[in-house]
Amino acid sequence: MITTAFVLGAGLGTRLRPLTLRRPKPLIPIRNHPLIEHAFDRLLAAGVTRLIVNTHWQAERYAEFFPNGSYRDAELFFRAEAPEVLETAGGIWNVRDLLRHEPLIVYNGDIFTDIPLEPAIRAHHEHGHEVTLVLRSKDGPLQVACDTARGRVTDISGLVAPDAAPRFLFTGIYIVSPEFIRRIPPATKISVIPIFCEMIRAGAKLGGIVIDDGSWWDLGSRGQYLAVHAALAEREPAATRPPWLHAAAQIAPDARLTGATAIASGARIGAGAALHDCIVWENAEVAAGAQLNRCIVTRAARAEGTHTDFDFA
Repeated sequence: MITTAFVLGAGLGTRLRPLTLRRPKPLIPIRNHPLIEHAFDRLLAAGVTRLIVNTHWQAERYAEFFPNGSYRDAELFFRAEAPEVLETAGGIWNVRDLLRHEPLIVYNGDIFTDIPLEPAIRAHHEHGHEVTLVLRSKDGPLQVACDTARGRVTDISGLVAPDAAPRFLFTGIYIVSPEFIRRIPPATKISVIPIFCEMIRAGAKLGGIVIDDGSWWDLGSRGQYLAVHAALAEREPAATRPPWLHAAAQIAPDARLTGATAIASGARIGAGAALHDCIVWENAEVAAGAQLNRCIVTRAARAEGTHTDFDFA
């Protein structure tokens, strides 16, 4: 068992603007729940009991969603990075005082996935790796070369072995043992990637496990954000198929909600409005008669008229 996880929540969310102008990307809603809650749920299912999140952009917003210092009985710690983001390795070093002398699961807060984590935990312990990267052979850019017979990563993005053929996607999920933290330059803004590359050059135990089970998305664009909802809608059983309607939403009786549409708490949908594949955030309003297709209405925004692929922010 690994009891502690570090979820990366300090990014600026620039790729998903304007949706992230007033909240960090890990707090955007997926089926009316913050994205980061889905990460928490995966981690708790794998045995984690302590959650640590680094923050930076709109850091104060996390307290609005998680005011009690816990999530489903797991301890929850937030650590703000200022005046600038410390990147992945710097972020790990910055929370070293919260860590136990045991392996740590690091989890990118920008992703939505249901990859099983248990095989990676087992592989990390069985092979005695210092770091174990969770890889896939699909779903995005292939940047990693790995000797799967030995479970050892041999190159990342051509930075160590330019002639190596990258066959795997790095999911943004990895397990690090305590000795890895000693490799991080103290109080430095630095990514884990150059440290991983140095490990490969030195012959250190940088492991990789390919897990193609489940689904994986990097929420880097509004198209991917909508695609996640569409994919989830296809997989839902009939009893819970969308639209996903929060009990505290106010929806006119004659409003038409179709496709992978989600209506969050406090949202108001006016008479005669028609929404298809739309995501409406908390306390937003859709005016009477509005006709929206693949639109996103962010928190407290108002949408009216006829629109396709438009963001109300």
